Amino acid sequence: MRLTFLGAAGMVTGSSYLLEVGGKKLLVDCGMFQGSKATEALNRRPFRFEPAGLDAVLLTHAHIDHSGLLPKLCKEGYKGKIYATEATADLCRIMLPDSAHIQEFEAEIIARKGRRAGKAPLAPLYTVDDAYTCLKYFSPVPYDEQREVCPGVTVRFNDAGHILGSSIIELFVAENGRTVKLVFSGDLGQPDQPIIKDPSGIDAADYIVMESTYGNRKHEDYDKEEALAAIINDTVKRGGNVVIPAFAVGRTQTIIYHLHRLLKANKIPDIPVFIDSPLAISATDIFAHHPQNFDVEAYELYNQNDNPLRLPHLVFTRTADESKAINFLKEPVIIISASGMADAGRILHHLKHNLWRPESSVVLVGYQADGSLGRRLLDGVKRVKIMGEEVGVRAKIHNLDGFSAHADQEDLLMWLSNLKQPPANIFVVHGEFEQATAFAGVVKDRLGFPAYVPRFGDVAVIDGRSFTVEASGLVLVDPAVEELQALLEQLDSEYMELRKRLETVTAAEPAKLPALLRGAQKVRKMVRQAMEEAGANGAK
Repeated sequence: MRLTFLGAAGMVTGSSYLLEVGGKKLLVDCGMFQGSKATEALNRRPFRFEPAGLDAVLLTHAHIDHSGLLPKLCKEGYKGKIYATEATADLCRIMLPDSAHIQEFEAEIIARKGRRAGKAPLAPLYTVDDAYTCLKYFSPVPYDEQREVCPGVTVRFNDAGHILGSSIIELFVAENGRTVKLVFSGDLGQPDQPIIKDPSGIDAADYIVMESTYGNRKHEDYDKEEALAAIINDTVKRGGNVVIPAFAVGRTQTIIYHLHRLLKANKIPDIPVFIDSPLAISATDIFAHHPQNFDVEAYELYNQNDNPLRLPHLVFTRTADESKAINFLKEPVIIISASGMADAGRILHHLKHNLWRPESSVVLVGYQADGSLGRRLLDGVKRVKIMGEEVGVRAKIHNLDGFSAHADQEDLLMWLSNLKQPPANIFVVHGEFEQATAFAGVVKDRLGFPAYVPRFGDVAVIDGRSFTVEASGLVLVDPAVEELQALLEQLDSEYMELRKRLETVTAAEPAKLPALLRGAQKVRKMVRQAMEEAGANGAK
């Protein structure tokens, strides 16, 4: 059999793995590449297989970096079943159309600019209609049930404890009179997360395709709930709002759960809590319809008619007008809105209305990528531009690390320690190449298990418990393009810092203004020269 790594190899996004055995072809995950423009451009590359030639698709969970190219797959010819847990299928029913809306919107923006420049319009990666067509092929499978997905290949979904419906996939593959077991970890959750169960243990596997998102990191150990309560109480005393950028699926529901516990314990005041994200609202409804996937504590609350995803003054705002009205309220409120990195969505409106207020607080509860507004706020910038308007940062900025839905290095090692005997190999994926390599080294040193970090396009040729790797040699993203992208992000950050310093010095020491103007003019001249060179090269 052949296992080809077509995504999340040496990077975190674009999860996709093609398994070929006995003339059959199965795809595990079909994720979207996310990140820089160079990385996102990979979504427009042709698939390295014929979609119509696939016999089955298996999906570990609903996050877009694992599911986001499924509409494109179906649009280009796949008409078979997409196997996933019931909760994953339900989440995809809201997340894939939402992703399609974004594709259509971005394509329209590009088309408008293109028309002014005389360029042909760029079609969206897929449309809302494509997304709804794709959903017809979903075939839900219960946890812990074995099901034959094609002759000689049986699948079992186990709870991965990452988000609702997330799964570890066990594949039992019959070939040459032997059964080889492959395990795809998907994204493993951090143990003791609220609402959902801990990751299921797997005690035997011949091969494991293992995620390494936090393979070189450990989560900070502290009482997150108490820290959140302290921030809320302090902000309410000052008369401000608590603004929480949060991902719509998983993180929003976790925050609601913690607020529910804090209110029950009378540790925070009973003030209005707004969930201002249509996707998060729909996702919260789906969570409430799958209590069978809750952990013991959440399930007991649910059975006692004490829904852990409901609060006395919880308000769902679906329309834009309802969202805007929040910012005219006079009393303190808690606002939870997407996106989690504060780069897009309704959260921008709330930051625009609260960042300048010293009585308000912004609470960052997830990973903030380099260059994102959330990261810049963490780095201490004093002014930001939101929707074309300069906004001073006077609100308190808090970072509550540890709310991550991903297992850290110790959690990943603990999960692997469930194995009763060493696997033939662990393929370390879903991590930047450096962190994946570091985690592979830790696996070898501490567990004594063999580990290999594949690159995009590598093929593992498997014969029982023996395998070889055919290196692809494909260039995923030109290193020079990645270097340029990193440089541009650094220039953005340095420009904001330079502007802040110039404004500060000018206000404090006006006599230095002539010299500062001369320096600024030199910078402007260099920028214009660079623009002229870029324009000339682009015209060739």
